[in-house]
Order: sequence, then structure tokens, then C-alpha cells
Amino acid sequence: MLVRNRAARLLVHTVAIALLLAMFALPFLVIILGAFATSWSGVLPSGATLGNFAAVFTESATANTVTASLVTAFVATVLALIIATTAALAARRTPWLKRIIDTVFLLPVAIPSVAVGLALLMAFSSGPLRLNGTVWIVVVAHTVLVVALAYQPISAAVVRLDPAFEEAASALGASRTRIIATVVLPLLRPALAGAAAMCIAMSMGELTAMMMVAPPSWRTMPLQVFSFTSRGIRLYEGAALAVLLLLITLIALLVLQRMANRRTGITR
Repeated sequence: MLVRNRAARLLVHTVAIALLLAMFALPFLVIILGAFATSWSGVLPSGATLGNFAAVFTESATANTVTASLVTAFVATVLALIIATTAALAARRTPWLKRIIDTVFLLPVAIPSVAVGLALLMAFSSGPLRLNGTVWIVVVAHTVLVVALAYQPISAAVVRLDPAFEEAASALGASRTRIIATVVLPLLRPALAGAAAMCIAMSMGELTAMMMVAPPSWRTMPLQVFSFTSRGIRLYEGAALAVLLLLITLIALLVLQRMANRRTGITR
């Protein structure tokens, strides 16, 4: 370590931990405390209650927002994984094509999500394919926003694949489709699980583009949290719904992490 003095190292570690807690842990702690608060006029809330969760769970709209978020995240993640995997495999042995695909898949990261939402709104509000006002424009928007997150780890994993496995399967008479299904995809399973985790986390928390394209009948949880808190009227209920969003996302990520940590095997 660059700091050799023990006291100086302790000071550096203390400052680093304090900064990490202030930047990452404190916002989550505030949301959790707010979810159980009756009022908050000082440093800490002045009362505790489960009424905020009760109010959120008794609303019929809550179940709809949870369903909308989960369905949107799942469909967008599956589509993003399919698109990203196909693109990574197609560009695997063609350097110039890989450079083009890498650039294309980086564009959604470079462009603000509000611009993506506006572009989709303008593109699909007229013409032969009108998706404005439907669930499908929400799915398309989420897919566009998360596909870059899926492509990066999958592309890196594809580059590291050992061609000996595919050559052995080909020598045994396996078709290209069978090789991909039984050799390539199992080898990519950790990367696919990691990419899926990032896609779900991004999709579950997406708000900006959804404010542009989401129809009134398909409101995701971030939109509902914003609706609760935008005028400062239902802040604590919004915090309760945000805690529910955090829990659902955390459970999904833990499941995918468990899948990613499993030992990779090749199916017959």
C-alpha cells in the first residue's frame, strides 16, 4: 500500500469507509426510515408506523405497478440477451463487423434516456408501426436502454471462448445450431446471468424514458413512486413503495447471482 504509516492507513480507511457510507448506505437508510415514519421534522423521524406499507399494499394500483415492472423487466431482459448474444456471436470472427456492432451497442449508453424516450415516441407515433400508447413501446424502450448492458459482458465472454470445444463438437457431427445450444450457451451462462442482473436492475429503476412513453394503463413502480412524491404529498408512502422496489430488485439480483456462481458445465 502507498501509505506505510499505520496511523495514516487507519485514517485513510476511516475516511474511505465514511465516504462510502455517506454516498451509498445513507440514502438507502433514509428511504427505509422514511418508509416507516409518521412525520420527519428533525434529524430522525419522530414516529414509527406500518401504515405507509398498509396504504401502499391496499391500493389496487400497487399490484398493477409491481406486475408492470416485473413483466417489463423480464421481457426486456430476455430480448436484450437474445439480441446481444446473437450480435456478439455474429461478430466474433469478423473484426470490422465487431467494431461496428460495438459502436452501435454503445450508443444507448452515450445518449440520455430522455432522448431515447423522445426518439421512440416520435418514431412510433405514426406510420405503419404505431406503438405509442401501448405496452409495446415501453418494452422497446427498456430493451433499447438495457441491451448495451447485456452486450458488453456477453461480448467479452464470447471473445474468451475456447474454440476447441466447438471444433470437437463439429468433428463429432453436431450441427451449428446444436453446437450453440449445447456448447456455446452453457459456456456463456455466467456472462448471461451477470448481464441479466444488470439489465433487470436498470429496467426496474428506469424512470426518465418511461415518463415520455408509458401509457396510463401501464405504470411501472418508479413512475408510481414519482407520482406519490412529485408534489410532496405522499412522501412516506412513496418511500414504502421504493423499499418494496428495492426488495424485489435485490431478490432478482440474488437469484441471478446464484445462477452466475454455479459451476459452468456442458450439456450433452
